[in-house]
Amino acid sequence: MRFGIKTLDDFQVKGKTVLCRVDINQPVDRKNGTLKSTTRIRACVPTIKELSDKGAKVVLMAHQGSDIEYKNYYTLLPHSKVLAECLGKEVKFIDDVCGPAAREAIKNLKDGEILLLDNVRFMAEEQTLFEMKLKLTHEQMADTEVVKKLAPLGDLYVCDAFAAAHRDQPTLCGFEELLPSAMGRLFEREYCEISRLMESPARPCTFILGGAKISDAFLMMGTVLKNGAADRVLTGGLVGNILLVAKGEEIGKGSMDFILKSNYGEYIDVARKLYAEFAEKIELPVDLAWVENGMRKEAKTGSVPKEIGSVDIGTETAKKYADIIAKSATVFVNGPMGVFEEAPSELGTKAIWEALGSTKGYTVIGGGDSITATTKYGQTDNINYICTAGGALIRFLTGEELPVVKALRHGAEK
Repeated sequence: MRFGIKTLDDFQVKGKTVLCRVDINQPVDRKNGTLKSTTRIRACVPTIKELSDKGAKVVLMAHQGSDIEYKNYYTLLPHSKVLAECLGKEVKFIDDVCGPAAREAIKNLKDGEILLLDNVRFMAEEQTLFEMKLKLTHEQMADTEVVKKLAPLGDLYVCDAFAAAHRDQPTLCGFEELLPSAMGRLFEREYCEISRLMESPARPCTFILGGAKISDAFLMMGTVLKNGAADRVLTGGLVGNILLVAKGEEIGKGSMDFILKSNYGEYIDVARKLYAEFAEKIELPVDLAWVENGMRKEAKTGSVPKEIGSVDIGTETAKKYADIIAKSATVFVNGPMGVFEEAPSELGTKAIWEALGSTKGYTVIGGGDSITATTKYGQTDNINYICTAGGALIRFLTGEELPVVKALRHGAEK
């Protein structure tokens, strides 16, 4: 047991049916029915392999896509094929979650066999909107359809989905009420690594926050600045733009319109208060880039044309941030500096990732876009720790007890 949670070392699994929740949510190429990345799938392989090799009947549960936009949902069939390649053994797949076909397939499993159920978010009770509106307790989650129908078939529940640990949903927090429960090897490793980072980071400790997940970014920024975990915070992406607006700088009409249309205007006041209190620790972009007729253009923040929409930090900002990274003993990164998927707007993100790859400091990357950038710029082997989590990692760093951690601890107590 670690952190009040049981691990795989606490159980004998041979001949047992193990319901294992993983996070293998990856970008999908719908045209070809393939995955654009396999990072999260490969990360959970050790847990699945260990369970299978020890003779467990392994039932995998996972989601694909967010209900922020329902079209993001997709079948897990391509994931099963990648898993099979990584494991070197068959991974059965069924396009059902907890219906008669899925339950029958589980009953027919033999020792060591692996079955992946289809996307759990095809079920309304697994959707984030359901979670946010109804706010079920973990006891109530044990009475949802997916838990009621699958729990009787299982002997043990294992959660290896640290990347989804901030979600309060039945397949993540309901089974612990009914079955002996444990965290998987990936969950255990990420929990330990991030705990160590927060308890005693080598100094100076620099946080780099970019991307578009505003609520999480500002929540974490406030925490790490107030508790002294961060000596410096470098900002880019939408995070940087909102801070620039809070300071009274011009970011362009296109960028401002996006902030307001996305209902992010409320964070301008949050940013203003944070900057007023911690201005000496928060680094803002000193120049921005935009694309005009397919060409990249840059200007100082005070001279940005009012009609543009910024898509990246500028060259001067990238050089300034790279110098700070080189002098840091610990660097934590969540979110890119701009629209790095396109050549005219990738300079900032590419420069930061190259600086991360060459620094002597201890580097930690978190979040899907950050992982994608790490792969794109060939820095995977140069980063000290790559965490599969994004939102969960940010919430963890704020000191909040994550719903899944709470559920697993409660399961251990029971």
